[in-house]
Amino acid sequence: MSGHGDPIRMSSQKCGPLSGVAEVPGDKSISHRALILGALSVGETKITGLLEGEDVLDTAKAMRAFGATVTQHGPGEWSVQGVGVGGFAEPEQVIDCGNSGTGVRLIMGCMATSDITATFTGDGSLRKRPMGRVTDPIALFGAQSYGRKGGRLPMTVVGAADPAPVTYTTPMASAQVKSAVLLAGLNAPGQTVVIEKVATRDHTERMLRGFGADVTVEDTPEGHKITLQGRPELVAQTVAVPRDPSSAAFPVCAALIVPGSDIMVPGVSQNPTRNGLFTTLKEMGGDIEFLNEREEGGEPVADLRVRHSVLHGIEVPEERAASMIDEYPVLSVVAAFATGTTVMKGVHELRVKESDRIDAMARGLEANGVSIEEDEDTLIVHGMGQDGVPGGGVAATHLDHRIAMSFMIMGLAAQKPVSVDDGSPIATSFPIFEPLLNGLGAKITRD
Repeated sequence: MSGHGDPIRMSSQKCGPLSGVAEVPGDKSISHRALILGALSVGETKITGLLEGEDVLDTAKAMRAFGATVTQHGPGEWSVQGVGVGGFAEPEQVIDCGNSGTGVRLIMGCMATSDITATFTGDGSLRKRPMGRVTDPIALFGAQSYGRKGGRLPMTVVGAADPAPVTYTTPMASAQVKSAVLLAGLNAPGQTVVIEKVATRDHTERMLRGFGADVTVEDTPEGHKITLQGRPELVAQTVAVPRDPSSAAFPVCAALIVPGSDIMVPGVSQNPTRNGLFTTLKEMGGDIEFLNEREEGGEPVADLRVRHSVLHGIEVPEERAASMIDEYPVLSVVAAFATGTTVMKGVHELRVKESDRIDAMARGLEANGVSIEEDEDTLIVHGMGQDGVPGGGVAATHLDHRIAMSFMIMGLAAQKPVSVDDGSPIATSFPIFEPLLNGLGAKITRD
């Protein structure tokens, strides 16, 4: 399926118990960063387990456009011959980042302190997303940005010829913003400092260290403080990408709500800045075991065994939002099958994802007979019990892969089939979603 092609209407319906092994794709966040840091390094970086969804493939194309040699050797096996920090060439063509907010924001950051100019665009969803959250801090380094009204794509970024180091306090909890600033700081002299009020996923800091950068992290009265020493020589590495917890969320949640299910999901990242969903599901009564805990590629991983569970609603702590921001859509589906009310606060960042995810999930849940409440920062789902979700509705995905996949999970346990108007964006992050779920016993079809 193509995230850039014609709409694909999809449906799912009640199925028998799910069983088997769900080998989900590699982590999307780490895949983006492996390609980018490989391109900024000296030598050949070898990557295994790379997610080959459209978002990551668009980042690979972008790194080629900036002068790196990016080669696929087999499924998930790639290499990047880097150009070194400050070695980016000026692209001859517009950089199309497709649906990927992570890709475009990180790439803007890493070219912002080189004396080159690049123009960025994306699909209809990405062109609606705010880029000011990145163009504002890179302007402090000396970069200039020219885009559509409201700081939206298409946008041209003129890199700083003589960049200055920056100390920046992020105005929102965003790993993308933090990472863009740190990547910009690589080619600036002195120290670049990012201060977060709430710590976000730390893949960039971990990987920068792995490639040889001097990065320190400390908790201070001002907040979570990350300090990068500028102009390091990054050295090519071998990167093993762990499996994506955001993708694992879908078979995990499906197994919890489909009676009789018992599945394994091996090798899933358990990075503490990413595993908030699994903590939340266990608090709701979810039967999830973490087996064979180990470290791969600098990231903690585990094999998950998940069984069907009778779930109850909870209030998700607001401070947990940063560690599970992409998983709230599928959590809201699980909450519909719980008894009692699930309250999700501190989720305003969902308003500016691939879609307004609070609104998209609220309208889709209502279309399938689930009672919800919402405000700018909160989504409340009134659970209907494991056999109580009517289903039968059509959810609008708004070109958002996680909305599409979440409602496909809902249909597996609802009384009537659930449909989405367009499942094509699923390919951006989880190209094997349909065959993987159907291989476990799900009933997901294209209409």
